Amino acid sequence: MKDVRFVVFHTPGPQWLEGQTLFDQPGVMEHVSHYSKLLEAGKLALGGPHLDADGGGMMIPAAGVTEAEIAAFAAEDPAVKSGVLSFDVRPWLIGMSA
Repeated sequence: MKDVRFVVFHTPGPQWLEGQTLFDQPGVMEHVSHYSKLLEAGKLALGGPHLDADGGGMMIPAAGVTEAEIAAFAAEDPAVKSGVLSFDVRPWLIGMSA
């Protein structure tokens, strides 16, 4: 069986404050808290921000989390609902792992 994960990519949304870092954006701690629930449930493998100037970040769910489940979870993110972040879910085939 191939290991396909449905990765959540976050990008700055329409309410993103230009010139502010990710951690200075309104609602970012609520965003972190939201994904912490997924982590605590054992449904998040990895997550975090990109460190380049474009901002955003990604969340890699644990094996077995469906596209519908992660998309619904991402849509309920307070930072997405407020417009600070936007998201896209993309399928990713893990071709190599340790």
